[in-house]
Amino acid sequence: METGFWDIWPFVLALVQFGGMGGAAIHVILTKTDERAAAGWVGFVLLVPFVGWIVYLLFGVNRIQRRARELRGQKHDMLLLAPLPERSEARAGEGVVRLLELEGLARFGQKILPESFEQGNAIGVLLNGDEAYPAMIEAIERAMRSIAISTYIFNNDAAGRRFVDALSDAMERGVRVRLLIDGVGSWYSHPSLIPLLEERGINYARFLHSFMPWQMPYLNMRNHQKIFVVDGRHGFTGGMNIAEGNVSDAGPRKPIKDCHFRVEGPVVSHLMHTFAHEWNFTTGELLEGPDWFPEIESAGDVVARGLPAGPDMGLNPIRWTLLGALAEAQHNVRIVTPYFIPDATLRTNVSLAAMRGVIVDIVLPETNNLPFCDWAATPQLEWLARAGCRIWKTKGPFDHSKMMTVDGMWAMVGSANWDDRSLRLNFEFNLECYGATFAGELDALIERKISTARPLSYEELSGRSMPVRIRDSLFRLASPYL
Repeated sequence: METGFWDIWPFVLALVQFGGMGGAAIHVILTKTDERAAAGWVGFVLLVPFVGWIVYLLFGVNRIQRRARELRGQKHDMLLLAPLPERSEARAGEGVVRLLELEGLARFGQKILPESFEQGNAIGVLLNGDEAYPAMIEAIERAMRSIAISTYIFNNDAAGRRFVDALSDAMERGVRVRLLIDGVGSWYSHPSLIPLLEERGINYARFLHSFMPWQMPYLNMRNHQKIFVVDGRHGFTGGMNIAEGNVSDAGPRKPIKDCHFRVEGPVVSHLMHTFAHEWNFTTGELLEGPDWFPEIESAGDVVARGLPAGPDMGLNPIRWTLLGALAEAQHNVRIVTPYFIPDATLRTNVSLAAMRGVIVDIVLPETNNLPFCDWAATPQLEWLARAGCRIWKTKGPFDHSKMMTVDGMWAMVGSANWDDRSLRLNFEFNLECYGATFAGELDALIERKISTARPLSYEELSGRSMPVRIRDSLFRLASPYL
């Protein structure tokens, strides 16, 4: 008697089930670092026929890092860019060892990212677009050789058009201009800035900008870096986009408070190196030579280095440096961020610092431009307040500032927020800084924020109504993609 498919289909289904189940289970135990998550997935895969391993393949596999590496290919590893100053362990610790208790943090940082610490830097605080934009436009007007700008948002408004005018004038003087705007960030401008850039002949590119279906999975990987370098010597970085809302004197409908930073000294080459890498990835153009990488003289007493980070990197240098700083803190930690949704490990280390007796201040905006991010943060704030952290909500306009200080000797500033989007999905750039002068300046700024802020107590947080607690917890579950 002839055997047909309908006679053997149970065996085929069994083979598919055992193959899918076995493959999924093996993938879980090889890739999941959290034991409880791994055990949960293995149990689900083994105990729920077909549905278990199919659900795991759809939702349990972390494809972000793999997709990012596939997308970047060998461009990330080849580093075909002009070299930074020679790296060495001796140089890395030089200038930092005098900070005594923070020497361990510096050496830890070298293990995470073997980038040299540069001595002789000056970093100045620029408040809002009122101070930052005139300084940046003045730098453009004085440019002689090159201008490199990377930003997430570049609006077609009064502020944006002032930058376009200055860039256009610079190009007429023969200055080489390169402008990189994130593909998703470019959608924030209404009307779009792109036609104006093309009309004025500005050399621009959009990072991962595509509506093609095969490119859609990558649109969650955004270039959130804010890098501005003129003549390879004068730098600006921080968290500020280019938008009229940052200029308080202009009376915007939705004002935004923010901080940006003027950077002078050898560490400017780290800003330029990061920009050149992203520009090369986006356009294929290699930026090299003295127009982009000149010799840079000492300008101050800050020891600093750049921390580029992205989903294509095995260890996120920014996240791990935050963990190291929390572990090394002895006296105080101050965190200022607009979005505070740390992962479990970061949250635990913040709690441990407070429980060790370290004074931990977490400064957040009372008014948030993304209310659901505020809701997702609230359950975590309850846990941290219970551990002894001091939570502050700043009054007035939405505060987009991002900074952190430890023990009055260490500071970090840049584009990254305390959330999964910044520390897992986005391409970011921060500066890690050693020195009492700069850290003290930031501490004074943070103290001014705290002086007018509202304390958020554990009693207030734990006393939220049940509907509010359910809402907050649901948004916390979605926090990796907020």
